[in-house]
Amino acid sequence: MSLSLFYVSTVAFLLILLLWALRPARKSASRVNDENALLGVPGRRHATYLPLIRQALSPRDIAFVAARGFPELFKRMQKERRRVALAYLAALHEDFTSLLHLATVVAALSPDLAPAQETERVWLKVQFNCRYQMVRAALRIGMVPARRLESLSHVVSELAVKMEMAISEFGERATMGAKLASPLDGQGVDFG
Repeated sequence: MSLSLFYVSTVAFLLILLLWALRPARKSASRVNDENALLGVPGRRHATYLPLIRQALSPRDIAFVAARGFPELFKRMQKERRRVALAYLAALHEDFTSLLHLATVVAALSPDLAPAQETERVWLKVQFNCRYQMVRAALRIGMVPARRLESLSHVVSELAVKMEMAISEFGERATMGAKLASPLDGQGVDFG
């Protein structure tokens, strides 16, 4: 009897432990702030840092250090440049993913969703991910594909602009619908 009680309590404990492990993770304060920033100005984080990344990847800086004959500094500088570029690339990917998620939400709320738009979004995701992986691999092996990094940043910027326009248009439609649905107050339409 006590052995079966032991087994039952062990199974119950393991189930509770499993449920606790499978629970959704809490959002950290920084993640909530990132989501709030996304709603305010979608996908603009990367654009703020692009000039700094461009400067960090400048071949002139590396040439200057190499010409001075500081091999230790030269190696460290190359390693840091690669680390910074990889961090920027990861943030760029995160911005793109967030914008794509926002595009999906806006498309779901849009009454005139065309299958072509969904196909275009999927194709954009495939293209971006392929280019992202190529740039990431190049950075990992020591190359610094600054132009390709800028090109990816440009793709994210274009998507951000499209999302801002879509959200603005969606807001205008909602406002117009609210005005039409409101009772006659000098601006609405009286259907009665």
